[in-house]
Amino acid sequence: MAARGPNVMGVVLAGGEGKRLYPLTRDRAKPAVPFGGNYRLVDFALSNLVNSGYRRIVVLTQYKSHSLDMHLAKTWRMSPLLGNYVSPVPAQMRTGRSWFTGSADAIYQNLNIIRDEKPDYICVFGADNLYRMDAAQMVDAHIASGAGVTVAALRVPIEQANAFGVIDADEHGRISAFREKPTDAQGLADDPFSVYASMGNYVFTTQALIDALGVDALDDDSAHDMGGNIITMMVERGEAAVHDFVRDNDVVGSTDRDRGYWRDVGTIDSYHAAHMDLISVHPIFNLYNLDWPIYTWHDPLPPAKFVFDTEDRRGAATDSMVCSGVVVSGATVRASVLSPGVHLHTGALVERSVLLHGVDVGRGAVIRNAIIDKNVVVPPGTRIGVDEAEDRARFHVSEGGIVVIGKNDVVPAPQGTEA
Repeated sequence: MAARGPNVMGVVLAGGEGKRLYPLTRDRAKPAVPFGGNYRLVDFALSNLVNSGYRRIVVLTQYKSHSLDMHLAKTWRMSPLLGNYVSPVPAQMRTGRSWFTGSADAIYQNLNIIRDEKPDYICVFGADNLYRMDAAQMVDAHIASGAGVTVAALRVPIEQANAFGVIDADEHGRISAFREKPTDAQGLADDPFSVYASMGNYVFTTQALIDALGVDALDDDSAHDMGGNIITMMVERGEAAVHDFVRDNDVVGSTDRDRGYWRDVGTIDSYHAAHMDLISVHPIFNLYNLDWPIYTWHDPLPPAKFVFDTEDRRGAATDSMVCSGVVVSGATVRASVLSPGVHLHTGALVERSVLLHGVDVGRGAVIRNAIIDKNVVVPPGTRIGVDEAEDRARFHVSEGGIVVIGKNDVVPAPQGTEA
């Protein structure tokens, strides 16, 4: 019989409200926000754990979780015969009359699950970032370090330190300080122009996590946050190590271009930029790495269709990703992502935009630098992303000028036309 690996359980924190992604989070939790045409943000964390061989996973949910729960139920059905599962766990008020008050409290309120499973190690991953990571390599590094917790870290330019939780570590990888958004960060010993930024992914020795959560639960002044409270506590105790994501995590099938890719899609502008990362000839984030697939549910839709080919009426898409069920009928698409079931009518132009499921774009409409959520109907002749003042009067516009139209919102027809 082959030797068994360490006993590892996955905990995915998926209770995020995602206020900065409004209006995409108006009707759904942040981890349930669609991404890349076919996926939801939670699929990336779950795929990383499953591809790493860890298939006992709980997903802790809270905020507007219905669509997230439905997605998990349809998509992430594992084999119970082999003891595998992905299970959503809502706030249950097991420790009192309160919902989760922070990411650490979410785990503390569900310690019964950990005690029932009896894992030796626990991977605690966030559910709303984009990356590929071999969690097994991080677990092996954690075991070798003898630490109570290992924190995954990304190398970022030192001038960006004030946007991250920054890790100071010695030459042996032990963390000496964990600071939120410092303005006086020092560069790494082997790279003075970079710092370690926490990715929000952790591997814990189980008993060390249980002990830290117990101490934190008794602290009335704590925000009960994994990074700000639990990791800080364990750093002060000398129990924390760092895992260099770029240097030490080697995902099968990665290229030099997408190796070490990680993006926080917590704002409209970063969400849009992450989509633009997908569509280059050599993608910065490569969805075509079939050695490390991203899993999701695919609706039973027909293939995409492009129709009409005359000088004044040609259905075409360039530098774009087009999903099943899309019909490009005499319209032009450039540098965009079209989700399943999108329909573009004659003369429509879509550039540098993200259209989610079921969007219908009328004849002659122009859409630039926009994100349009599910089931929105854009009337013929509408202009979006053309006149910023006009856009701000009608729609939500991000700091970076990205126009966002929420799910099922009604777009007014241009004056002088019929809807």
